[in-house]
Amino acid sequence: MNDLASALRRAEASHGEHEKRMGGQRDDNWPEWYAAYMVAEQAGTELPT
Repeated sequence: MNDLASALRRAEASHGEHEKRMGGQRDDNWPEWYAAYMVAEQAGTELPT
């Protein structure tokens, strides 16, 4: 459970940067973005920006 919580915290931090790059707008597709981030992180592939 701690691993999942840590992964969600990393995704949240990265997603905050993503939203800043979007001009501070809320990303309504955040669940998809988080999922893509976590899958890419686990696979060792390029993370979404």
